[in-house]
Amino acid sequence: MRAVVFEGIGSVQLESVPEPKIQKPTDAIVQITSSAICGTDLHFVRGTFPGVKKGRILGHEAVGVVVETGKSVRNFRKGDRVVVPSTIGCGSCNYCRAGYQAQCNNANPNGPDAGTAFFGGPEEAGGFDGLQAEYARVPFAQANLVKLPEEITEDQGILLSDILPTSYMAAVMAEVRPSDTVAIYGCGPVGQFAIACAQHLGAGRVFAIDNEESRLEMARQHGAEVINFDLEDPIAVLKELTNGTGPDRVIDAVGVDAATARKGPAADKSQQKEFQEELKQTAPRGTPKGDVFQPGGAPSQALKWAIECVAKAGTVSVIGVYSAPVLNFPIQKVMEKNLTLKAGNCNHRRYIPELIELVRSGVIRPEQFLTQIEPMTSAIDAYKAFDQHRRGWIKVKLQPAQTVVRAA
Repeated sequence: MRAVVFEGIGSVQLESVPEPKIQKPTDAIVQITSSAICGTDLHFVRGTFPGVKKGRILGHEAVGVVVETGKSVRNFRKGDRVVVPSTIGCGSCNYCRAGYQAQCNNANPNGPDAGTAFFGGPEEAGGFDGLQAEYARVPFAQANLVKLPEEITEDQGILLSDILPTSYMAAVMAEVRPSDTVAIYGCGPVGQFAIACAQHLGAGRVFAIDNEESRLEMARQHGAEVINFDLEDPIAVLKELTNGTGPDRVIDAVGVDAATARKGPAADKSQQKEFQEELKQTAPRGTPKGDVFQPGGAPSQALKWAIECVAKAGTVSVIGVYSAPVLNFPIQKVMEKNLTLKAGNCNHRRYIPELIELVRSGVIRPEQFLTQIEPMTSAIDAYKAFDQHRRGWIKVKLQPAQTVVRAA
């Protein structure tokens, strides 16, 4: 079969690889009908999230059709159309049963303290092959797969796999309440969906901060008040527009590949040395040469801006990925301002059933953020365009060439 494969920092290739097989009674084999490229995939290729093994199939978002099940999978059968949650939980441990599938005790073969298990990631995340392929093995399929109703389209379904539940959890962690003022750092896919989720939870005003004009324009179209940090100081603007208070809730939807202001009043050359030191810790194996797959260069910028701008007694929600310690973390501001700080990997399986109903009823329309649909044969070009923030490229779906379900 064909799959998108990690070949080292700065290199991703489309290759022929063996089809997956049932390994355990709780496995299922899913034929992938849609997958997607995520910013986390770019972290791996940029070198800012190390530990991915050469030859690993990438991707952690998929919709597909069940073609085979292990004998312990009692709730799915061949032909079922399903969405595959990005993180993997066993469904049986105390964490999964409490809705914290990202903290599952059993899914990660490295042990209960090893951290979140997910598809297409580093060895420390379990070393599971990803979903940017024609077929995938899904462990603990009885607890991980979610059936998709006929009314849910393929374009809607692929966004239910990761981006929508991740953004929804970000808004929930931020404790967004009716009439709250919310600021969201980053207008990539997670940031765009976080705007919609904050509005769904009743936010009165939503500010969106980025420096890519096409992303800011999409945020504006969906009702956000936009701030370009290359043109304005986001802290000063947020204070000015909130009568000196700052937003009640802030979401960091950027993470380790954050950029700092390249010009304008927010450009602070004094932090450059600090950011360079952070980048060394974040990308210990180095970063790619050339123009593509380059890190943002300021790993902690979004987080520090978030803590600085939020109102006293406010909440900061961190959903952006951080793979290394943050130097000079402003704990004193967290203490002085009585802040609540929440962070974590998404418990996808917890939120997907609720979100399916919101999508089916038309309350949330995730497909409006899907800007590109590319054949898997164009996956490498799509990776490069997405990496370089090509105008209009917000969320990319990959579609395998074959669509016929194989025999079990």
